[in-house]
Amino acid sequence: MNKKATSKKKEDNPSAEEPLEKETTANTEVVEESPTEAEASEDTLEFWKEQAMRQAAELENFRKRMTKEKSEAIIYANQRLIESLLPVLDNFEMGMQAAQGDESSMIYQGMLMVQKQLATFLEDLGVVTIETKVGDIFDPAIHEAMSQEESTEIKPEHIIRVYRKGYQLSGRLLRPASVIVSKVEDAE
Repeated sequence: MNKKATSKKKEDNPSAEEPLEKETTANTEVVEESPTEAEASEDTLEFWKEQAMRQAAELENFRKRMTKEKSEAIIYANQRLIESLLPVLDNFEMGMQAAQGDESSMIYQGMLMVQKQLATFLEDLGVVTIETKVGDIFDPAIHEAMSQEESTEIKPEHIIRVYRKGYQLSGRLLRPASVIVSKVEDAE
């Protein structure tokens, strides 16, 4: 009877030995991976690491580009205003040349102070006058040829006269200098 009772107990109440064996076997099967599955996991991990690095690099490039565009926007924000101011500056300088005959007059002294303030204002904004003198070589990148004239004194492709000053804003051409360029004399 003892054997029957023990076997009946095992049937009615499963022992802890049998399920533990099954669970342990099942766990070892799940934990143990085949070599191809392990390589696939490593490949997947490498793929996602590379993706993360690419995304981080793209984000850094985006930040640099936005910083550069922001600084350029700040520098060139006043470009239209400055371009509109240049003809006024030209007329003011013509007035200065006309008033230069009487340098002791109060009008001339006042205009000279205003001219200095304008120059300081433009310099603070990053505006630079393109230095153009008679005899300089013609550069189409910064000069605008109004016409050509024959000259025996100045070499061909050099500046004879400057009509209007040119200006740059932080390295960018605002307005080219308007000039007359010498050309080779026509042989008749």
